[in-house]
Amino acid sequence: MIVEIFSLDDPRLDAYARLTEAQLRSKLEPERALFIAESGKVIERALAGGMEPLSLLMEAKWLSPMQPLIDEVAARWGDEVPVFVAPHDELAKLTGFELTRGALGAFRRPPLPSVAEVVRGARRITVLEDITNHTNVGAIFRSAAALGVDAVLVTPACYDPLYRRAVRVSMGTVFQVPWTRIGTEGETRATSASGWAAEGVPLLHALGFKTVAMALTDESVPLDDPALNAEERLAIVLGTEGDGLAHDTIARCDYTARIPMARGVDSLNVAAASAVAFWQLRA
Repeated sequence: MIVEIFSLDDPRLDAYARLTEAQLRSKLEPERALFIAESGKVIERALAGGMEPLSLLMEAKWLSPMQPLIDEVAARWGDEVPVFVAPHDELAKLTGFELTRGALGAFRRPPLPSVAEVVRGARRITVLEDITNHTNVGAIFRSAAALGVDAVLVTPACYDPLYRRAVRVSMGTVFQVPWTRIGTEGETRATSASGWAAEGVPLLHALGFKTVAMALTDESVPLDDPALNAEERLAIVLGTEGDGLAHDTIARCDYTARIPMARGVDSLNVAAASAVAFWQLRA
């Protein structure tokens, strides 16, 4: 399984060194779509989440610390998954490699399940509407995993949870929390928010969820509102930085809620706000 590589020019390293995120997603050929996991911990969580590895990449000094994961890959997938070993100076040319704590892994991107499959049995879920920052997406997943959110739904224009930075920031929790997209893939920012809400909010209602929009409006109730907290099944809808949730989304939700603020501060970063909301509204 161990394959020594001397240069990033080796075509076997295309997934790590040359393919863009859009090329890795390979929408036109979903069966060939990939994602990259960075660091031993994230690779471990990807394997635990059932992701299929295609290759690993590291420098020689990490072979011993990574041996348990290498053995696990060998036990489950045999000799079909190469472990590429390259010199440090070559790996340092990869953007961000020094931050990966030793290893990268290329994995096959799994097909997305339906919304109904993802939320089956869930009591608390969240919807990420058009969040266009990978760090925020990853941080929200980490909070969702830590604070008992059962599933995450992302709208068409929301950034990809399997983007490298999102996976890294999430510390691999994108493989622990079930997720899928809600709405029509390919919609633009101009149409996606209202488009997903017109079909998505009724779908959530049909699946047994009440919906709460996190937004500052005259009708917003405090996050600790007793009726809101008493809901058996609740979908917490979060909007992107700056623009927030679309007006149509807010209008279609059962509740609009705000986090009470002090010292004249009107809002929190969406990732921080998600953690507060998940904690307060936990089942």
